[in-house]
Amino acid sequence: MRTVEEIISLLGGPEAAATRCGVGTEAIRKWRQARAIPAKHWPAVLAATGLALSDLPGAPADTTRTEPPMAATAETPPEGATGCLVLADGTIFWGRGFGAEAALVGEICFNTGMTGYQETLTDPSYAGQVITFTFPHIGNVGTNAEDLESITPAARGLIVKQDVTEPANWRSTKHLDAWLVSHGIPGLAGIDTRALTARIRDSGAPNGVVCHRADGRFDIAALKAQAAGWPGLEGMDLAKEVTCRQSFGWDETEWAWPAGFGRQAAPRFKVVAVDYGAKRNILRCLASAGCEVVVVPATATADEILAHKPDGVFLSNGPGDPAATGTYAIPAIRGVLDKRVPVFGICLGHQLLALALGAKTYKLARGHRGANQPVKDLETGKVEITSQNHGFAVDPKTLPANAKVTHVSLFDGTNEGIAATDRPAFSVQYHPEASPGPSDSHYLFHRFVEMIERNRA
Repeated sequence: MRTVEEIISLLGGPEAAATRCGVGTEAIRKWRQARAIPAKHWPAVLAATGLALSDLPGAPADTTRTEPPMAATAETPPEGATGCLVLADGTIFWGRGFGAEAALVGEICFNTGMTGYQETLTDPSYAGQVITFTFPHIGNVGTNAEDLESITPAARGLIVKQDVTEPANWRSTKHLDAWLVSHGIPGLAGIDTRALTARIRDSGAPNGVVCHRADGRFDIAALKAQAAGWPGLEGMDLAKEVTCRQSFGWDETEWAWPAGFGRQAAPRFKVVAVDYGAKRNILRCLASAGCEVVVVPATATADEILAHKPDGVFLSNGPGDPAATGTYAIPAIRGVLDKRVPVFGICLGHQLLALALGAKTYKLARGHRGANQPVKDLETGKVEITSQNHGFAVDPKTLPANAKVTHVSLFDGTNEGIAATDRPAFSVQYHPEASPGPSDSHYLFHRFVEMIERNRA
């Protein structure tokens, strides 16, 4: 039997082992700590090293087996179960359902934010996804009309550890359970969210179905087929599902105590915001920075954008695969860049700007989702704690000569920002509007306005 250290060496070292097995380096550290390799990784290890099953630490003594044991899953609901999560590989998590009685399929992701669950659930970037909240107390401040980031939530479900309690907040106007029912969104409580999060962290985001049935009766075969049959987010254009249907103006500014939201009555610049799934607070930040904002649909052409005679163009956040959205977005962005109109993009808008400049994007194994993501601004040397929600990233190695990296993630080194060197355009992967999240990155809206001022001079 080989030791874990020997196997890691055969795989080419910790980094190569992580890549070959589709996990992070943290998982390799845990292999070393436990002096064993989890059974789910045995097939990848055997294929990469040519070892026999009997060579792996923790493997069964019966060497006639050629495959690791499958995860045991009981298809009969335990007593009291009114909800379940069924993954595409057949794994079942039983729990207590709440919200709408429905069965919705999507990519299972996790969010590490400790506050702002309503803003998270209404972020259009979560279209096609079921959110696992790592913070256990979800629902305790209820819901209200002011914290919506979009009128219609795009998330397909949520998973929490503890049952949703009665709200205890003076701003609450509706219980989270009732709010979910009104939007047709199912929830699942009472499962081991740590185990599910660790699974996503180590093996990537799986497809799955969240189902709530008050009578506790589930068609497991149908749920498994639904989960296995969903194609996943790669190659999926979801911006068209969440974008506005026609152009409109926006003048609402950020919330401030005690007045609440304000109005921009004396804008200095005109900005066209392309809505790939824009959050309301992003538009508020643009208005607060002195901009008259005109929002246009994701499918707007360069001519349609430029017809508004903008001083700048903003590319919003949004869901789905940037390469799929890029079929119509890239020509429009290039048309704007050719006119040398200042451009600022975030999240999906960042990825689309990169594609328009000639770079490529790729699917992350687990994505970045939460309000505690450290990012370094390479131009200033400062570190920002940022709010993020994305499952794709820009490949910095593919950036053309006329573009540079401006920000990097301090979690995994992935790209977090770029800028063109021959025209007024820049973008970041994260959410500087901070809704929810820290306000470290608000300066980017003022950097955009400064770019507009220089361009007009």
